[in-house]
Amino acid sequence: MTLSQVGAVEAAGADPSAPAPPTADRSRRTAWITLGGILAALLALTALSLSVGAGEVGPGRVLDYLLDTGGARADSHLALVVGDLRLPRTLTALLVGAALGVAGAQLQSVTRNPLAETGLLGVNAGASLGVVLGIAVLGVQTSYGYLAFAFGGAVLASGLVLAIAGSRGGGSPMRLVLGGSAVGATFGGLTGVLIVNSPEAYDRYRVWVLGSLAGVEGWTTLGQLAPVLGVGFVVALLTTRPLSALALGDDLARGLGHRPGATRAAVALAVTLLTASAVALAGPISFLGLLAGFLARAAAGPRVGRLTLLAGLVGAAVLTGADVLARVVARPFEAPVSVIVALVGAPTLIAIVRSRKNAALGLTDTAPTESSGRSGHPEEKPPRPDVVVRRGALSFLLPRRSALAALGLAAALLAAVVVSAHAGQSELDLGSTFRAVFGYGDRLDVLLVQKFRLGRIVAGLAAGAALGLAGCLTQTLARNRLATPELLGVNDGATAAVLISVTATGAFGAWWAGPIGALVAVAVVTAVSGGLGARGYRVLVVGLAMSALASAIIQVAMARRSLSSASSLYVWTSGSLNGRDYEVATPVLIGLAVLVPVALVVARRLAVLRFDDNVASSLGVDPGRVRLTCLLLAVALAGLAVGICGPVGFVALAAPVVAGRLAGPSRVPVLGSALVGAVLIVLADTLGRVLISGVEIPVGIVTTVLGGPFLLWVLLGRKGNPA
Repeated sequence: MTLSQVGAVEAAGADPSAPAPPTADRSRRTAWITLGGILAALLALTALSLSVGAGEVGPGRVLDYLLDTGGARADSHLALVVGDLRLPRTLTALLVGAALGVAGAQLQSVTRNPLAETGLLGVNAGASLGVVLGIAVLGVQTSYGYLAFAFGGAVLASGLVLAIAGSRGGGSPMRLVLGGSAVGATFGGLTGVLIVNSPEAYDRYRVWVLGSLAGVEGWTTLGQLAPVLGVGFVVALLTTRPLSALALGDDLARGLGHRPGATRAAVALAVTLLTASAVALAGPISFLGLLAGFLARAAAGPRVGRLTLLAGLVGAAVLTGADVLARVVARPFEAPVSVIVALVGAPTLIAIVRSRKNAALGLTDTAPTESSGRSGHPEEKPPRPDVVVRRGALSFLLPRRSALAALGLAAALLAAVVVSAHAGQSELDLGSTFRAVFGYGDRLDVLLVQKFRLGRIVAGLAAGAALGLAGCLTQTLARNRLATPELLGVNDGATAAVLISVTATGAFGAWWAGPIGALVAVAVVTAVSGGLGARGYRVLVVGLAMSALASAIIQVAMARRSLSSASSLYVWTSGSLNGRDYEVATPVLIGLAVLVPVALVVARRLAVLRFDDNVASSLGVDPGRVRLTCLLLAVALAGLAVGICGPVGFVALAAPVVAGRLAGPSRVPVLGSALVGAVLIVLADTLGRVLISGVEIPVGIVTTVLGGPFLLWVLLGRKGNPA
């Protein structure tokens, strides 16, 4: 998930107009040497790509064809293998890799964030939705149809992001990132709705989403998008000088005669054209833009023109090399090229966050906290004093606003339970449903409500409370409203564990598989990251990298399972309460009974960490111990929730934000987050059951579709505008 990138510290670029330092000649010499090395590697990889394939046409015969030695081009078999298959595929790999590399460098420069990736503009999610719409609604079955719908969906998503980012604030970097995250989430949820209700669409989608160049046959496909790629490259070239000025800040850029808003819009256009064309040709290939931009920056420095050129060459070389490996590592089959790129990209992301040069890329210092959008606002009233409750020698402080918020949320939760128990195909009226919840009324009504509906509701309550509390601890730990347990690898670790348990036992539904996988994933992430770091950001970013890698592997595993097995697993990986009951919810309720009181105790010390570590230490709080305790609590809670209903998105993000708005910014909303999470899960599950007659939409898909607009409301609103 790209949400963690929002909290990264913006790294300013170099001033291209500044006088050259004494080491400028040495830097230029190093850059030229690097450029020569990359060109040599690119030529070697191109030759290797033309020489490797399923056929028995070796390098000598390929060279004969290219030089037309002895009339080699008259050989129909040689013309088919080299001219119609390998040449178009190799050229497509070069252009797609260069497009993703240039787009990644441009996006990293305009957002001043080395962790930015081309998926930030919602391009991949839009392309996926376009392909699924074409398959499920119009019955598209050809590669040309996939290309057209993928391109159209990608352009639509990027257009929405640009409209959101430019609505206020002139399209600032933060608005581009947040708009892309929100649109990507909503489009991803809509894709899930279509896939769940169409096994045929899912069967084709699960192959396309892996990314591959195997479908490139002949020159027609490449010829259709070559003009679009050309326009994208030209626009990117024209933006290099304005981007260099933009690195100095908007005010200085205006003083130099540039328009920051127009520059960002032009960069977004270039990124859209390049990435949309690349996704249409080869499918969604993650990490390549990030990898190419980072390697080019390490070799050439922050100068935008040099960076863009080298990023394009690196991207072309990496994708061409990955495509060659895809053809040889699993012969006679082809491995998904996106998985091979992820195998390289994930360690690169880890290297970014572990390197001293980029150690400032934390998720804490500039991340918008819950209080950042409210403090100092003229409409904010001062909080009322807390109430002191005394009984004999005992006394305790009761926060007035938090207590009122908790009572209101408890009432909302009761109403949500009644509505969920009432929703269904039966003809029960609301009064009969309310009585049946408490065991009164007709015996059959009581049996229907308490046996079949309340078990599922209780499971949803437990999962929602666990997710809300885990999100509260994670956000407070990272001091970032976008930090969730997903960034620790919880979801993908749990999903991998479930896949392993299904393979080993042949059964599905063991609640313990999710928590074990989550704990193992977090243990691996913590070990690889080398500890919690100064603010815990290192664990979060390494978790993002490991999640991306695990997600690619999971997609491969799902693609190779039978359709019926993969479809049922996909519903679970989307988040579902179907078939969940008291038996599944009981272990989580026991866990909550133990972990919630511990979280309430830790929350008092965690609130102190909102200040500097030195201040916390002077108040008798050990920052490292508190962070470790919170991390373990969050992982345990999130793992229990995943064990019930699978990885449900956005609840852990939304619950603490809503609870914080209700309880006020002065306290960590532990109890309120649990109550809000329970309400959200129950209402989302109810909506998924009744929205489409005869069809159940998994609760995780409902929360994902609604999560995008929620993200915009929270982070781009007037009070919490980070732009």
